[in-house]
Amino acid sequence: MNYKVPLKNPQPNIDSFIKIIKGQSIPIRGVVMEYLIDEEIRHKISTELLGLEWVGSLEDKNVQEKYLKNYIEFWYRMGYDYVRFELNVGFVPKIRSITDTAFLSRGIRKWAEEGKGTITSWRDFENYKWPQVNDFDFSPYEFIGKNLPDGMGFFVSHGAGVLENVQALMGYEGLSYALYDNPELVEAMFDKVGKKIYEFYKNIVGISNIYAFFQGDDMGFKTATLFSPEILRRCVLPWHKRYAELAHQHNMLYLLHSCGNIEEIMDDLIENVKIDGKHSFQDEIRPVSAFYKKYSGKIAVLGGVDINVLATYQEDKLRRYIRSILTICMSKGRFALGSGNSIANYIPIKNYLIMLEEGLNF
Repeated sequence: MNYKVPLKNPQPNIDSFIKIIKGQSIPIRGVVMEYLIDEEIRHKISTELLGLEWVGSLEDKNVQEKYLKNYIEFWYRMGYDYVRFELNVGFVPKIRSITDTAFLSRGIRKWAEEGKGTITSWRDFENYKWPQVNDFDFSPYEFIGKNLPDGMGFFVSHGAGVLENVQALMGYEGLSYALYDNPELVEAMFDKVGKKIYEFYKNIVGISNIYAFFQGDDMGFKTATLFSPEILRRCVLPWHKRYAELAHQHNMLYLLHSCGNIEEIMDDLIENVKIDGKHSFQDEIRPVSAFYKKYSGKIAVLGGVDINVLATYQEDKLRRYIRSILTICMSKGRFALGSGNSIANYIPIKNYLIMLEEGLNF
């Protein structure tokens, strides 16, 4: 079978996908996954390859359903067995911005403040307008859950995790100082953010066709965790454990995306938090094939095509690289091919399609 992406006749099978990543069956065809796909990529493929009419944005209530139909159609036609979707309940951090020079520029690229954030004191904490989960609009999740093509599942997430949101609100530098200068404030921050995200998931578990929480929370950089393992074990991992327990109580998987070198807490994530799968890999930290050899007996391994490779390799070299991953990781199950991080707007669309073709045709 020679798949060409986008697919003309997709045949998603979420039950098969779940069995494969749980280690209950060996794949008889290629299995692909993804964490995030930038809107600029989806826009270009949707209009030029799928023949869809691009409409407004998710925030525009007049076209929201049409937008979400296009969103679902994209995941369906690209060969995925699930749709992943995330929104943030309303944490508003201080933002930095710069001109976006990507292949498909969005004009301005934004990122969270790494210096001092919005909350630096108890006064800031008390005056901050904390989002109310009961006021959050869950209708996009409800719409997706009810409108999936036959055979597809729904993977849900809160936009950014516990550490990411606390760090965004306080700033990386601000949080680092506060851990020593004002530990009670830090504890209150993690408690407040952690509870809000837990409330979010409590509100979402009853939506149709959810098979997994696929939460992101970047906890590392190139050589180590962003904060000491002890701090992560005290402030961050207990919340992920609660989210995982909630997912498991409802027969859902708990999958974690976390960038950087988090080797020092992998045993904690597997044995204590009880994640079902790990995503986000960088070759200069640990290639996915090496991670697979060490951990695939315990959890699913997701993605793995290094972003630098995906953005820069020419076709022949890229195909050889991807096939080397598939040869090691696909044949024994508990693996799905995808990017090591996400399909960013600086990745050539041709390379994205090559990755999917190789995965589906393996």
